[in-house]
Parts: sequence; structure tokens; C-alpha cells
Amino acid sequence: MKRLGIHSFVWTGGQTQDGLEMALEKSAEHGYRCIEFAYLRPELFDLDRLAKKSQELDVQIGVTMGLPLDKDVSSEDPDTVAAGKAMLADAVRAVRDVGGDKLGGILYSAHTKYNRQPTADGWKNSVEAIAETGDIARAAGVDLVLEIVNRFETNLLNTTAQGLKFLADTGNDHVKLHMDTFHMQMEEASPAAAIRAAGDKIGYFHIGESNRGFLGDGTIDWDPIFDALVGIDYANDVVFESFSTTIIDESLSLACAIWRDTWTDNNPLAAHAKQFIELKWAEAVRRRDTTVRV
Repeated sequence: MKRLGIHSFVWTGGQTQDGLEMALEKSAEHGYRCIEFAYLRPELFDLDRLAKKSQELDVQIGVTMGLPLDKDVSSEDPDTVAAGKAMLADAVRAVRDVGGDKLGGILYSAHTKYNRQPTADGWKNSVEAIAETGDIARAAGVDLVLEIVNRFETNLLNTTAQGLKFLADTGNDHVKLHMDTFHMQMEEASPAAAIRAAGDKIGYFHIGESNRGFLGDGTIDWDPIFDALVGIDYANDVVFESFSTTIIDESLSLACAIWRDTWTDNNPLAAHAKQFIELKWAEAVRRRDTTVRV
């Protein structure tokens, strides 16, 4: 992996400048080298100040987001799609201005539980919007990564196979996949096989437990996942993601159904996650190297 990071919602709900700066400081204190922020609205935050803080602390910023329904680029309504394209272009510029290197998340549809199947026209509209946004991101020096999430958070891309088909349809090699163990354990027959199938199309990777809490305290079988990441020579960022009602953004709580405390103290959570991921990665490397020697 390139860098090990942490989601800012471990530290702050993200509503204030001071909260985001504190999240950068806490991430650096725990030895994380990148941080993930939710969508940064330039009118609410001093992006230059955040950029300077991240440079001082040597903590790289990435940003993820989901589209609202009135800006759903998988809609069949042209005005809604146009509004979504504009929001994506604005988000790319905000990532650039804050010194970030990637924009990820549910960029291809609304972040919601749909009450209908996706349509062929909606898929086509989304593909075109992401292909255009990929060009904007390339020009801005920002990676564009599409998060594959579970059926309760989008109706469009729930599996790696769907994500790979979507990438192929965009025809834009700047667009990659953003994969997440929490969602994979719900939707994939084999998360490890999905990682191997995606290979170098993975541009960003979330590590999150099945219960959104402490790693190893849920049902995910971690060794095959780390073996697969090491096996494909994954060389992009790995970011720990965990949500609790102790610290939560209200809109995310509603979208992701975070209704309880999965933890109450973020410091031991962050320390444990870093140790867990580094240990599992090292073990996977040893297993690979032992197999090669044998």
C-alpha cells in the first residue's frame, strides 16, 4: 500500500474548520499519513488553511461524497443530470484547492435507498457524466474513484463486476474503483476473488468491519482480503473507516443507518486500527513470500 489513512468521522462530525484541522492533527499524532474528508463546500471552509495544515503535518487529504437525489447523474431527467455534473466538477475543484489527490464515493448516483430498479438510460447518463468528470479530474491532478456500495445505499453499482463494466463503458482510464470491505462482505460471494478480479483497476481501498466498529470484532474474514491485496501488488491508499453515533454527521447517519455507539473513545479505536492493518498486511506479505520460496 502507498499510505495508511483514516476517515475524519473518527475524529469529528466535520461541520467546522476547527474540527477538520483537529482531525488532521489527531491523524498525524496516531501515525496516519492520509485522511478522508467528506464533501468540502468551499463557502464553508478555508481550503487554503486546510491545505497548509495537511502539508505541515504530512497528511494527504482525500475527499469522498455521495450525490443528493436532485443531482443524481443516473436520473433520466436532463436538468437533474446537469446539476449533478456541475456538483461533481465543483467537487473536483475543491479537492484540487485543498491540495487533495482523490475524489471518491458514490459519484455515479444518489446516496440513498432507491425504490426502483436502475434504467438503461440512467446507466448511460451516469457513464457519460463520470467520463466527463474523469477528464476534469485528470486535468486537475485529482484521481477519480467510484465506491462500490451495498444495495441499501445505491441501486447502480453494488458489485465489483458491475463496477468493472461501468469503467469499461466510460472508456476513461483515469476512472478507477473505490472498494470497501464493509460493502463487499454484504454483496460479494468472495471479497478476495473480487479484489483479484479488479486488480489494477482499484484506485482506493476502505478497511471497515462488518459492524462499523473495531476491526476484528465483526464477521469479516480478514486474512484472504489482505492476501488478495498483497497478491495483486496493491499500491494505492488504504483508509480505515468506522462510524459511531458518538461522533457522526447527521446526513451520513441517515444515509448509512448509524443508530448506535460502535465505540465511544476514538483514540484506542484509531490506535488499534493502525496496528491491526499493519499486522495483517505484514502477515500477508510473509505468507506470499513463504509460498514463493516453497
